[in-house]
Amino acid sequence: MGLENEAAQSTTALGPLVGLAREDFVGAVALLLRETASQPARTLKHAQAFGEDVVKIVTGKSDLAPDAKDKRFMDPAWRYNPFFRAGAQYYLAVQKGMRSWLSELELDDMERDRANFITNIIIDSLSPTNTLAGNPMAQKRLIDSGGLSLIKGLKNAYNDLVHNNAMVSMVDKRPFKLGENVAASKGSVIYRNAMMEVIQYAPTTETVHAVPQLTIPPQINKMYINDLSPEKSVVKYQLDNGIQTFTISWKNPVKDEGHWDMADYIGSCREAIDAVAAITGSAKVNVSAGCSGGQTAALLASKLAADGDSRLGALTLMVCVLHPQQNDIEAGALMSKHGMELAKRRAAKKGIIEGNSLARGFAWLRPNDLIWNYVINNYLMGDDPPAFDVLFWNADATNLSAALMGDFLTLFDTLAFTKHGEVEMAGHAIDLGKVTSDLFILGGVTDHITPWRACYRSTQLFGSKDVTFVLSQAGHMQAILNPPGNPKAKYFKSKSGAPPPADVAEWLQGTEEVAGSWWPYWIAWIQKRSGKQQPAPKALGSKKYPPQEAAPGLYVLEQA
Repeated sequence: MGLENEAAQSTTALGPLVGLAREDFVGAVALLLRETASQPARTLKHAQAFGEDVVKIVTGKSDLAPDAKDKRFMDPAWRYNPFFRAGAQYYLAVQKGMRSWLSELELDDMERDRANFITNIIIDSLSPTNTLAGNPMAQKRLIDSGGLSLIKGLKNAYNDLVHNNAMVSMVDKRPFKLGENVAASKGSVIYRNAMMEVIQYAPTTETVHAVPQLTIPPQINKMYINDLSPEKSVVKYQLDNGIQTFTISWKNPVKDEGHWDMADYIGSCREAIDAVAAITGSAKVNVSAGCSGGQTAALLASKLAADGDSRLGALTLMVCVLHPQQNDIEAGALMSKHGMELAKRRAAKKGIIEGNSLARGFAWLRPNDLIWNYVINNYLMGDDPPAFDVLFWNADATNLSAALMGDFLTLFDTLAFTKHGEVEMAGHAIDLGKVTSDLFILGGVTDHITPWRACYRSTQLFGSKDVTFVLSQAGHMQAILNPPGNPKAKYFKSKSGAPPPADVAEWLQGTEEVAGSWWPYWIAWIQKRSGKQQPAPKALGSKKYPPQEAAPGLYVLEQA
């Protein structure tokens, strides 16, 4: 798997991670220090064991060896050069000693998860491959290039220090230009308010289905993940299959707009539905959403049901968790109620959570994938980061209003979507049991941000009788961006077509594996719920909603 594909599995997505405070990290480290001091005899025992390993390394008798799948130690020098072999073995001895020590600590499950998580971050930072002196591939490149790789690496480091907020760059942005080779589908802004633009895309077929589709993107990422490139554009695929396609593009909030809360975002979504319904003349609007956009869409569905507004058609939720549990993700072990309250208060003082700050915190939760890989590639090897469209989108961060973050944390903390009418938000009591729209839910097998079993729990939350769950053989964003033509693509769906059972193990037993992309299966599901075919509109917008700027609009150009 290439560097760009590895990083694409670790794209930033809004979730419980926004509730982490630095005190949660400090608390995890303090836990380790407390255990070290409380049982000195146990600590001494493991220090002696580590010393014995060091003696074996120095005398050439150690049999410690890296995992064959650990790409950091693939170079033959780690096996045949005594200096590098000893360096790798010393690192592995530290790793072994720490894990042995942790296994004997008297901790509850949550404390153990915290200790393991923070220890792995520390150990990953100590890898010899993260330094020029300890990386044989970087040393070979230095010699072969006559020192040019070092000069280029220093230049890359300087550019990141000056132009990238001192964070290592994950992507070469130079080849990408919005509206030309990224977000290039033709269309126009047909409505704008202070929070959003609504974009209507130009049809590519002679006839279209009567019921349109509106996409609600995450508030923490730009909308063009749905229209990256022609070959993997969800927007283009919908258009080519006769779906009238609209999407919201959220404005990047600044400090004075930090008061925008979920009620404001839901209000904007309803304005978007007003525009889409008026332009198409449809009594129904199908909605699709992913990640935090899915949480917003679920709340919108609840609000519409509470108000007796029947315009919501079919609802698609992609890689979205509505019923979170703290152990769903590795970093969940670090979270605490106190930390979430601190995070809320700090955000409220600033007005917004800056996109770059959120991205930086996220990267340090997965340092091997999102930091050290690039330190080696960009600084030690002197290579440019990959020019990959998913990473270009991921690096195009957006700010998050403090009020909205507080509402997301409330949804997480109260498990609001699982309570029928017990939690109030956006001017109503949240109750997904009153939502009866046909439902399509997508999870990704290797998704570590919104794990698929957590996504699956959403199948039990709604009042819908028609619920479909599909499991894509991919990670977070790659689960969505999985167009036809990928020979490795596959997905899992129910053999019987029966509603997903409460027990995920039971669902798994009743699934079949299907080769290829899940897109054709989904688009057929959408078409079945999109009404009759009719001539495609000859112009975009309407008299009330005239076309304005060309897609992808103005808001998407604003930088965090």
